[in-house]
Amino acid sequence: MSRNWAEMRIQVPAAGVDLVCHELAELGCDGVCVEERKLDTFVAPDPDEMPAGDLVIKAYFPEGEGLEPLRRQVLDRLTWLANLVPGLTPALPEVSRVAQEDWAEGWKQHFSAVRIGRRLVVKPSWEAFSPAPGDVVVTLDPGMAFGTGTHGTTRLCLEALDRLFDGAPAPQRILDVGTGSGILAIAAAALGAGRVLACDIEEAAVQCARENALRNRVEDRVEVTGEPLEALEGSFHAVIANILAEENIRLAPELIRRLAPGGTLILSGILVEKEPEVIEAFSRYGLSGPEVHRQQEWSCILYRQEG
Repeated sequence: MSRNWAEMRIQVPAAGVDLVCHELAELGCDGVCVEERKLDTFVAPDPDEMPAGDLVIKAYFPEGEGLEPLRRQVLDRLTWLANLVPGLTPALPEVSRVAQEDWAEGWKQHFSAVRIGRRLVVKPSWEAFSPAPGDVVVTLDPGMAFGTGTHGTTRLCLEALDRLFDGAPAPQRILDVGTGSGILAIAAAALGAGRVLACDIEEAAVQCARENALRNRVEDRVEVTGEPLEALEGSFHAVIANILAEENIRLAPELIRRLAPGGTLILSGILVEKEPEVIEAFSRYGLSGPEVHRQQEWSCILYRQEG
């Protein structure tokens, strides 16, 4: 059945496109394109081809009541990001209405399976894929909540998980903070975790992560909650926080409190220039590390709790 969507147009400096798209996804954006180039796809765009200056993001939200409050929420996020993105001028986005067949089905030609690390494969639901022996396949469609596997922050976390499960003993209890689409929680369960707790304060992300866990048949091991980190209990062999650098710093005591002896802390969503701030903030907690991995402008920082 055809469905209508609200298209919001937002002018953004090229250097801020990733950050703005991340914030839009958290507000329930089902997809974006930037000057006719799709982002957060299974085929990552080459950053060297990104033009300089301002670009126009087209962000797609399900049409319904409450578009004006949503525009205000977008403006609030842009105002907050203006401190991080030089040249970003916050403004209420322009809105127009489009039908699903105008764009959503056309996405499919841009997505294909991608291999991450030694064993992980992330693929869209419509693509047939023949796994090699030992492959761990996660099925996830683009759109919905943030995280399809090719954005630098998500990929760095997936690679870190793949390495963790190559070791012995493999982690059995995982906490995924700011789960988004649920891709990291689902991958952890598919790799062999016995229990995964995934949290996100965005209602749309919680629903999306639950649906994706069902699709991948790991719902018996992946619990998704809308409770904030501060309300969660338990001790975990690995804690993943794929959130912005400032949030990693703010939540540092809560993240570490849930890390079991010998456990691994995986921090991402961190711009390379923010690395020193994060490392300094975590240096006071007596963790082993940091172990730093980078992809394009993003960093992933690993720490270990002494056993």
